[in-house]
Amino acid sequence: MGKIIALCISERKGTPKHPVDTAIFVEDHGIEGDAHAGPGHRQVSLLSFEKIEAFKAQGAEVEWGAFGENLVVAGIDCARLPLKTRLQSGEVLLELTQIGKECHARCAIYNLMGDCIMPREGVFAQVVKGGILKPGAELTQIFQVNTD
Repeated sequence: MGKIIALCISERKGTPKHPVDTAIFVEDHGIEGDAHAGPGHRQVSLLSFEKIEAFKAQGAEVEWGAFGENLVVAGIDCARLPLKTRLQSGEVLLELTQIGKECHARCAIYNLMGDCIMPREGVFAQVVKGGILKPGAELTQIFQVNTD
C-alpha cells in the first residue's frame, strides 16, 4: 500500500508542474487542467517519493513537480512495477503503460546536478477510471495480467 504525497499539474507545456490541493482525473485523458493530459498512453506521470528524497540527499533542491511528475507516491517503487499494473485510489484507477522515458534535451535539473531521475524512475499511466484525489490518499497496487 502506498500514499499520494503530492499531486502536480502545469497549465502550459514547457513549464514546471506545481502542487495542487485537489486533482480531477478524467478517464482516458489525464488530470483536468494539466497541459500534458490527452489521449494516448502517457496521460499521467508518477515518481516515487523515496527516489526524490534520495536525489535531494545528493544536494538537489527540488520541489514537488520539478521532474514533471503528476503524482509523488510514497511506499511504492513505481519503476519496479510491471507494465499493466493497476493502481487504485478511491474511484481513480490507473494502468501503467511506460517505465522511464528518453530525454531529448537536458533539463534544468540535469544541468544543475549532472543527473535527472525521471528518465529511469518515472512511470506513465492511462486513466482507466476517473475521480477526484487529494494528497494523503492511499494508493493500492493491483496486478493486471495482459490478455492481449
